[in-house]
Amino acid sequence: MKVLNKEELKKAEEALRHFFPQSQQVYGYVFMINRVEADPIDVLVDQWPDFNVLLIRPQRQEKADLFKDICVFTKDETSLRKILVRTDIIDWKQYLCLSVDLCHEEMLKFEAASRSVPMSKDHVCYMMKLQNPSNLTTERFPVQVSSLNESHVALVNSTWKFGMGEFSERYIRDMIMNFPSCCVLDSEGRPVSWILSYASCAIGMLYTMPEHRRKGYAKALVTILAKKLHSEGYPVYCFIEEENQLSYRLFTSLGFTTDPSCRAAWTKFN
Repeated sequence: MKVLNKEELKKAEEALRHFFPQSQQVYGYVFMINRVEADPIDVLVDQWPDFNVLLIRPQRQEKADLFKDICVFTKDETSLRKILVRTDIIDWKQYLCLSVDLCHEEMLKFEAASRSVPMSKDHVCYMMKLQNPSNLTTERFPVQVSSLNESHVALVNSTWKFGMGEFSERYIRDMIMNFPSCCVLDSEGRPVSWILSYASCAIGMLYTMPEHRRKGYAKALVTILAKKLHSEGYPVYCFIEEENQLSYRLFTSLGFTTDPSCRAAWTKFN
């Protein structure tokens, strides 16, 4: 596969816009890579410029990088299968997490079984997108709203449901230091509610400390961050786990919509 250079990444960003919603996540990665210097990520295609498969593959420089998933977009399953079978892009011998449309699950099961590689579906999400954040209204809160900083990494990591101690701490530090975030601070300047942005531009890790819930903080933070991202040209979208009806209702109430033909699955191997 070919690794795209800076000029090709700009062209890829434009090309991926024609394949929403399936290409939304990889588009978000390419969009961010074209604007922000963060942890190194390779963008690979099966051919250029008329690619059928595009992979987002974080460079693995240390053990903690295994925590980062490989994000896959494909125009057709046959092309993706060829990549999995005929190339060494995927190392089936080590821990691996793929983010790919749920419709490819059976093909992945077959390829994993043919290699005797254990596979488990970690979670399945709706992709929810906000087309016009300008309609959102921001109420005035008698609280301080700020961005997260490096001193908040341990707190966010300790409350994240997918947290894995030191392995995810570096991942969260990278998010806080490089991508937009928003939080509510208490009277002593400590975060009590927050939301972050991933390297894919998706917003997530929305969390409110139990003693501060039912105050409207989550709704306010989603609104504030969505308007900020939109004003800076970012796509505004998120992934909500199928079983998380509370978050699904919250984002729906704010105008986020989902396409039933597109569900993202995170699948683990080894």
